[in-house]
Amino acid sequence: MKTRRLLEVLVGASVLILTLPVAMAQQTSLPAMIRIIVPATPGSSTDAYARAVAVQLGERTGSSVIVENKPGASTMLGSAAVAKGPKDGSMLLVNSTSLVSTGASMKEPPLDVVKDLVPVAILEQNPLVVAVSTKSGIRTPAELVAAARATPDTLTHGTTGIGSIAHIAQEQFDDAAKIRIKHVPYRGASLAVMDMAGGVIDMVIATHTTVAPGVKTGRARLIGITSLAPNTAFSGVPTMASVAPGFSLDLWLGVFAPTGTPSPVVNRLNREINEIARSDKLREMMASDGGEPVTLAPEQIAPRIKESFATFRKLAAEKNFVAE
Repeated sequence: MKTRRLLEVLVGASVLILTLPVAMAQQTSLPAMIRIIVPATPGSSTDAYARAVAVQLGERTGSSVIVENKPGASTMLGSAAVAKGPKDGSMLLVNSTSLVSTGASMKEPPLDVVKDLVPVAILEQNPLVVAVSTKSGIRTPAELVAAARATPDTLTHGTTGIGSIAHIAQEQFDDAAKIRIKHVPYRGASLAVMDMAGGVIDMVIATHTTVAPGVKTGRARLIGITSLAPNTAFSGVPTMASVAPGFSLDLWLGVFAPTGTPSPVVNRLNREINEIARSDKLREMMASDGGEPVTLAPEQIAPRIKESFATFRKLAAEKNFVAE
């Protein structure tokens, strides 16, 4: 009996020793100070998400997490700063799909989006909405397509610039619906929405939060969403795919680190941020835009980034546009 008991103890100890490396890996230490770079202005949607993540990441890890805004060059300025930053998890980037669309559309981007950054996590994804000026008289996706076919290059669409995700969405929708809508680039979403609500331009493709004030006043009308499937947050609002088969585009918000950051650090950050994305605070923020948390592993995200980059680059070449 004593021999058998000793054997059980030894086996138990062996199992404990074997599992120690796994437990230690799960608790990979993070830098005492973590800087989250936001390539957008304070008060923007990206900034708000980054600050919410910073608070919870600090609480969960014990690190001091601060947010720094580095806007400029259509988010490329701050993104390039992170790509060239320390490769130890102490500098992270929070950016949206625009990182890929702009990087793919620039003639000489300051970084290679696919090679210079490693995806850490995707916080959330949500559809964009298509809003039209009530002065346009357009009420449905079908009416939009009919008007565009009747007078090509007459309807106007305002975006945040050449190569922006809204511009990409318009070009893809035009191709799928076999129409032509005139692109009008602006220096900010708020300016485009203001002109749309005033009837200066006909439509915008943007987040719901951006167009909501115009819709609330009755000067703008929500006619569709860009996701492939209907979204419960927009009950009764049709998909643009209903008139343009195959068209879909979702906006995502992700966290990135410089390529070369150790995998254990990236994986630890991924686990922490995935938990944060599922928190009540983040879900509440996502709700207004019909967003949902996306809890993927880094190795699942990377191929999607690469595929999107290739798609957007091909589109820019075919349409002959270059992001500024």
